[in-house]
Amino acid sequence: MDDHSGKSPDHLTINVTHRDDPVFEVTEADAFASVRKYPNIVVRGPLFGLAEQRRGDRPRWRLMGELDTGFPQMVRDELNSHLWFKARDETEDRAERRSLLAAVARLETEKTDEVSACGVRYRVVRADEFARIGDGRLEPPRATDPDDDGWDLDATEPCRTDGFVVDHAAAVGLSEGIGRAGLLQLSYTADRFPADVRADSQRALTTHPGVVLLPTTFRVVERKEMSWSMVTGQHSTPQGARRALVDHLTRPFPELPDLPGMPEVPAWMKVDEKEAAVNERAAKKFMARRRANELIVRGKRFEVVRVERMMRIGPDGPEKSRPSDVDQYGPSQIHPIMDEHGNITYGT
Repeated sequence: MDDHSGKSPDHLTINVTHRDDPVFEVTEADAFASVRKYPNIVVRGPLFGLAEQRRGDRPRWRLMGELDTGFPQMVRDELNSHLWFKARDETEDRAERRSLLAAVARLETEKTDEVSACGVRYRVVRADEFARIGDGRLEPPRATDPDDDGWDLDATEPCRTDGFVVDHAAAVGLSEGIGRAGLLQLSYTADRFPADVRADSQRALTTHPGVVLLPTTFRVVERKEMSWSMVTGQHSTPQGARRALVDHLTRPFPELPDLPGMPEVPAWMKVDEKEAAVNERAAKKFMARRRANELIVRGKRFEVVRVERMMRIGPDGPEKSRPSDVDQYGPSQIHPIMDEHGNITYGT
């Protein structure tokens, strides 16, 4: 990092700014107070998503949808489908369709994290999910985090990650700038991570020395004696996580009948009426408390926690998956064959 003369390249630049804006100042003060109270970091592991780089965006990349998938191959399949449907529905130009289908063909046979089609670069990108911790407690939502008060369990949540521009040199507040600087040397060092995972993590400090923070998300976890277990997925707001907790308590899997010749229904899938009644009462009390972040029911302690994601950035943009990142399966053909005219051949 010492061989760059003059202005630092974008992936090494952290541009800190200050705005004379009361909301900005309150948010900054809240961030500094939270970091003092929750000074340490617990890394959960990697998440994967899609990014694209169009001609007008270069050198920056733009995220496509959520970044919440646990395996890179699942994202490659998502990209495969995105390009296949684009070839079917969004063009009548044979050259464009050939370009899109060539990228699909690669994704069907190669474990690749980047393809190009019609002048657009598509990339499977990686981020590390982490939470802040202090005095044995994970950080709850901050008072300045975007939130709402609705209890519609079927409400559609906004996606704060879709369209997010990965711009390492974009101006940020002092708290985020300091936070990013503190993450520059973060790597997997705990013995619970395999040796190849630790080695790849250490190597990334050199190949992708920059760090960008993605929009914050929120989860519900169950506090155990020495650890936490996840109860819900990511949510864009704390209230989204609270709704998910209520859903978890009041909408368990329905009890399935035992049918002849079928395996017995596992105990964890059966609904106990007394337990369901206890959960229902606990959920109603939880909903009556405005923006509560903790619930104890039947000896279980549920917490709404604040989750952050850091993406490592190199000279050519966001980090792809690492050799040590695990996949459950490999590439395959997931859509029928299509020719450049848009004709589809279905298997027999």
